[in-house]
Amino acid sequence: MSEAIAVPRQPIALPWRFLRLLPGVGLLFAIGYAGKLTEATLNAYGKTHHLAMPNLEYVLWAIVFGLVISNTVGLAQVFRPGVATYDFWLKAGIVLLGARFLLGDVIKLGGVSLALVGIELAVAIGVMTVLGRWFHLKPKLTSLLAVGSSICGVSAIIAAKGAIDADDDDASFAIAAILALGAFGLFAYPAIGHFLHMSDHAFGLWAGLAVDNTAEAAAAGAIFSDSAGKIAVLTKSTRNAMIGFVVLAYAIWWASRGQAHTVESKAAFLWQKFPKFVLGFLFVSLLATFHAFDKTQIASLANLSRWAFLLTFAGVGLKTDFREIKRQGLRPFVVGALAELTITAVTLGLVLGAAAIFNL
Repeated sequence: MSEAIAVPRQPIALPWRFLRLLPGVGLLFAIGYAGKLTEATLNAYGKTHHLAMPNLEYVLWAIVFGLVISNTVGLAQVFRPGVATYDFWLKAGIVLLGARFLLGDVIKLGGVSLALVGIELAVAIGVMTVLGRWFHLKPKLTSLLAVGSSICGVSAIIAAKGAIDADDDDASFAIAAILALGAFGLFAYPAIGHFLHMSDHAFGLWAGLAVDNTAEAAAAGAIFSDSAGKIAVLTKSTRNAMIGFVVLAYAIWWASRGQAHTVESKAAFLWQKFPKFVLGFLFVSLLATFHAFDKTQIASLANLSRWAFLLTFAGVGLKTDFREIKRQGLRPFVVGALAELTITAVTLGLVLGAAAIFNL
């Protein structure tokens, strides 16, 4: 007769992992909410005193407050795990945003965006490759910069790093350059858009094409207007959907030179790299198209999306440390800056042309 042996249960790590996130998530919420309060306070002050106050969206205030904390007192270790979840809130916000788009609108915009995204990809990869050679950057660093500037910034660089067996230093340099340029674009793009009197639709399309990181693209659009933020997210998601194909092409190229692992299954590789939140966005949009939500539910989902973005934009500021970027060196930044200026000019011309033709 066998005797049962009592095996002591291992402590469950999940609650502790969740608790570790709370300080950082709380900080994201506090900074984001402070941004909303600042916007509301300034608007109320302007109305009370009959002053024409600049309409600075909470998005900008949340980013600025985050930047101040990150680049002065710094981010304490206890907050870092929770602050790192800002990417999750970004993806959740994009999925929920699908409730505000009917699938027909997505397809219609996707047709224009897809054509412009194709041109943007070719220009970004070509320009970054040529400049990388001119400035004698390491070839794999050049590849990472090209992938990051053409697709979706840091996420694309991380995906490409493993695919082409790039060094950690190369990835750090590329990420630093992309982050610095993204921070600059947050302030420059909306100013240019207002100066050119661009429509919400045209500016959102431009931000989605020209800004590298998804969070910064969404923030730049939202700073311009709520409508522009929606278009920026949709256009940027179209770019993000190309990540698997571009990274696969680079992986095959470097493998053919004996400097990366051979891709065994191209279909599995594409599925692994494909951003799943894009499918979530399309699924929620499909539900909205077939009236699965009533007006109250759509309003609630849209409100949840805005709260998710609130945490995201606070995280953008907190994760941008200019001192760390400075330590990475200037050459990748110079190459990235020149390439981004070229991409900015080309995409702006494309969008202005599309706006005139399609009456965007």
